[in-house]
Amino acid sequence: MTLQEKDEAYLWHPYTQHKTAKPPIVIAKAEGALVWDVEGKQYVDAIASWWVNPFGHSNTFIADAIYKQLTTLEHVLFGGFTHEPAIQVAEQLLEMLPGNQKKVFFSDNGSTAVEVAIKASLQYFYNKGGFRKTIIAFEDAFHGDTFAAMAASGISLYTQAFKGMFIDVVRIPVPVQGKQQASFAALKNAIAENQCAAFIFEPLVLGAAGMVMYEAQYLDELISICKANDVLTIADEVMTGFGKTGKNFACDYLKEQPDAICLSKALTGGTIPMAITTFTQQIFDAFYSDDINKALFHGHTFTANPTGCAAALAAFELLRSKETQHNLWRITEYHRRNSGRLGNHPKVKTLRILGTIMALEIKTEGESAYYGELRNKLYDFFIQNGVILRPVGNIVYVLPPYIMPDELLDQVYDVIYRALEEVA
Repeated sequence: MTLQEKDEAYLWHPYTQHKTAKPPIVIAKAEGALVWDVEGKQYVDAIASWWVNPFGHSNTFIADAIYKQLTTLEHVLFGGFTHEPAIQVAEQLLEMLPGNQKKVFFSDNGSTAVEVAIKASLQYFYNKGGFRKTIIAFEDAFHGDTFAAMAASGISLYTQAFKGMFIDVVRIPVPVQGKQQASFAALKNAIAENQCAAFIFEPLVLGAAGMVMYEAQYLDELISICKANDVLTIADEVMTGFGKTGKNFACDYLKEQPDAICLSKALTGGTIPMAITTFTQQIFDAFYSDDINKALFHGHTFTANPTGCAAALAAFELLRSKETQHNLWRITEYHRRNSGRLGNHPKVKTLRILGTIMALEIKTEGESAYYGELRNKLYDFFIQNGVILRPVGNIVYVLPPYIMPDELLDQVYDVIYRALEEVA
């Protein structure tokens, strides 16, 4: 049996209808912004492998840190124990995050980082003698696939099979141009009519919704409304964190700051699954008690895995380096200089840029299905031409590793232009 045949026999892939999907491409190796399949074909990874790999594949700096940690302490349970790598991650991360973040809770992935934040928000009010059961979220948000995270997500494709099984969620419009006042009013109304514990949001960019972007000043207003009404705020920076928006964190654009921040994906430079949820001292203090029942009873076997912490520490060092900070600027400027060719194409409805993210919306008649015909044709065209891009319906976005040179960005932009000419 070939590797593809064995894959078909044994494996169940994410977000895949196996009856209709084409066989997956078997990848053999990767380096920098490039990956190669078992047949030797080269692909440009233009989305950093689902946004996790900003410093390039097979990064030797991170690999060396992982190897050193593996030969010292690969893992130890985090219940009743601690270790230096976890302490260093917390210390360094809190130095980078907004100053109101004081406590670090480890978990495994972006969904669980959100799960922790939502559970902590609901229990926060319980511990204080109250009861609140409702979460506020944006329309078309995506926060993950565990149950509370899925409940907060607004993309029905992922959630329709579980309708009626979720915690209470009220949705408000994203404050994009022309909908700011409607968003503010909907938030105030949601708070007035429900027992709201928290408002969770993807700051400035809704990733899975198609890189929908909105301005920091309007998020500041939403956070301010929540603070005035004693509603906690949760920033889901799983996608936006660690440089994607041009700053280390999307929250760095804000004047108001959230009560909790969810992090994963690029946290370990795309190497080892790990996630973090940070909290203010005020939230932590609501769990600090002689009453054991007020503890946050949430944990994972690999919580604060030392090897993952070593990878994160190496990734932090790379993020703070002059080279990476220059690359964030370079890619942002590349998008701004070169987007005109795509944005002015007659088949493009809109084009938007924030930091290293570029997204264009292709004109269609009616709505374009998330995994519809246009999306599938575009995806196949990109793969055939050696570029890994995963359109969201009629939205094509580029979110490259920061180490991707301009000549590979040229190749990505050229393939997108050809797709507009030949496929769209």
